[in-house]
Amino acid sequence: MICLHKASKIAVFALSSFLIVGMGVCKISYAAGENTETQTVQPVTDCYESREDYTTVTRIENAVPEYGFPSIKCSKTTGAVLWYGDPLEGTIPMGEMPEIKDETHGNFENAVVKPREPHLTYFNMGPNGCKTCHDGKIVPYPKDKKPRLLSMHQDIVENSLELQHGRGAVWCLDCHSATNRNKLMNRRGGEISFNQPQRICGECHGEKYIDWRAGIHGKRVGAWASHGGTRRWWVCTECHNPHTVQKNRFNPVKPEPAPPLPRGMKNASHERNDTE
Repeated sequence: MICLHKASKIAVFALSSFLIVGMGVCKISYAAGENTETQTVQPVTDCYESREDYTTVTRIENAVPEYGFPSIKCSKTTGAVLWYGDPLEGTIPMGEMPEIKDETHGNFENAVVKPREPHLTYFNMGPNGCKTCHDGKIVPYPKDKKPRLLSMHQDIVENSLELQHGRGAVWCLDCHSATNRNKLMNRRGGEISFNQPQRICGECHGEKYIDWRAGIHGKRVGAWASHGGTRRWWVCTECHNPHTVQKNRFNPVKPEPAPPLPRGMKNASHERNDTE
């Protein structure tokens, strides 16, 4: 009986060891297969932030060494940025904002934006940007703001006499400075940086401008709190093309695939508020 009892213990121990080793081998094999499959899927490396062909960004691996994160993750569905390793990379302070009677009180000290002025080196014309041609000599300063047919910039506006903004009430020189093309111009003739187009847009689109300042219109990334944490703000022209805004107010974006249903849930009828 004693021998039989010992033999039983040995058999149980051997069987347990076999099962544990087998599970370990399966787990290692599965993990190896999973890694192999993951490595064969190449991430999208070039995508855009807001409007396609307007804010192109390139994925950089291990941009956040502390966590091993890339700079961005691009969507395979839309080609747009899904998330950022460092959402504040490449940003600058928004700059001075006018104080109006709203909850912000003109306090945007923690707001940052992606600068647009560096993009004024159109066709790599050099540090003078638009003023390389629009210097009053190569291209004379216009005598007035009357719409006219332009022989250049058809890539921006195909027909300058059919500018799709304000239903024909707004033309180029209502927003662009006539004598300094590297700047925008407000209604009083003051120069505004291309980094702050919201100060121009808000003069006509006051309701949306108030909503944007309050954080209920547009996009933000970074800290949650309005005060005490740095946030990146998307300015108007990053989402809306001012030259074709009447034709297409906001470029539609194909939605991402729906997430898988939780285990045990047969359908998503609860989201349609029905009982099917």
